Amino acid sequence: MKPSQNSVSDLLDEVYRRDSRQVYATLVRILGDFDLAEDAMHDAFKAALEQWDEKGIPSNPTAWLISTGRFKAIDRMRRQSRFDPLKEDPQVVSDPDAVDPSKIDRQIEDDMLRLIFTCCHPALSPEKRIAMTLREVCGLTTEEIARAFLIKPSTLAQRIVRAKTKLREENIPFSVPQEHELAGRLEAVTQVIYLVFNEGYYTSVGETATRTDLSGEAIRLGRLLLDLLPEPEVAGLLALMLLHESRRSARTTASGDLILLEDQDRSLWDRGKIEEGLSLVGQAFSESRAGPYALQAAIAACHAEAENPEETDWVQITGLYSLLLQIHPSPVIELNRAVAVAMSEGPEAGLNQIDGILDRGELIHYPLAHSARAEFCHKLGRINEARTSWEQALALTHQDPERRFIERKLRTLEG
Repeated sequence: MKPSQNSVSDLLDEVYRRDSRQVYATLVRILGDFDLAEDAMHDAFKAALEQWDEKGIPSNPTAWLISTGRFKAIDRMRRQSRFDPLKEDPQVVSDPDAVDPSKIDRQIEDDMLRLIFTCCHPALSPEKRIAMTLREVCGLTTEEIARAFLIKPSTLAQRIVRAKTKLREENIPFSVPQEHELAGRLEAVTQVIYLVFNEGYYTSVGETATRTDLSGEAIRLGRLLLDLLPEPEVAGLLALMLLHESRRSARTTASGDLILLEDQDRSLWDRGKIEEGLSLVGQAFSESRAGPYALQAAIAACHAEAENPEETDWVQITGLYSLLLQIHPSPVIELNRAVAVAMSEGPEAGLNQIDGILDRGELIHYPLAHSARAEFCHKLGRINEARTSWEQALALTHQDPERRFIERKLRTLEG
């Protein structure tokens, strides 16, 4: 019995959502070209829509699509008179039903890892890594990525073209790093995923404080990477994103204004994400010395486990930030530790540390440093200093909700 046109179309929609990037990753390896693989994948899905209705749905749709895409690419190259015989791949044959599903599934997983590591290669700038990952691994359109980062689609398209050109001209292999290279290369991958998450969770510019599409895509990438490569730091990264994301509903008012952590309605926090995040924190600490993402996830877990702000274990958070500073020195982490010190030892102790950071010339263009300083000055009754710091923060911020928040703080000081 032949499937109906609607059932074939519905199945293909599901396969496309679930498997299209895996099909694409394998075609990139076979064909050695990103753009040719993209065209071949779409040709394969178009052929499936035409043929599955007549011949029935194959027992292994993914293998069928890969095999068909490969031959469609060969036909395309022949038509363009630049055919160069491709090396026969033992897992991609003309009869997809003859393929061992366990082998093709393992191969596709390897190809997804290859695609992720290639798009996040250290030879590319961070901006190009992000653009390549969202376009090639996630399948977002150029327009979607450009809109998310508030740049012109033409600018984003040029960024992707230059990235592909660099990969091709430098003969960067489409491969997973060797074991001795993995730690360094994994850092670049996790950095890209976390940068995407941060832009969605705390948008740097624009009218809204958050972008759920970007943070959701980063979490999906984190899940994919953990499935493919269950390393402790990957578990820590996913835990960190889930624990932060669990607070999304409580972070802003209905009108989009910011709500500080201590003022959030904790009943709005997503307990499912919190439980998953806490479990992953345990996984991140179970096998080896904790890395930067695992430590940040542990800090987020301290907040998630506190039923109210007064129960937050600021002493433990301060200690975790101290460990984090030892392995990943950063003025932003030092600022966060200063805030934890203020919460556990008093505002003057935290303010002294923030002044030390600013006196060194670090974070003078970072609005959150001036905002933190203003808060502690206000608590100490140093109103003029608080006003000056809020004004500095206001001049530096490019996000509308943050701007409104600071303006409210300034009005409070005037009152």
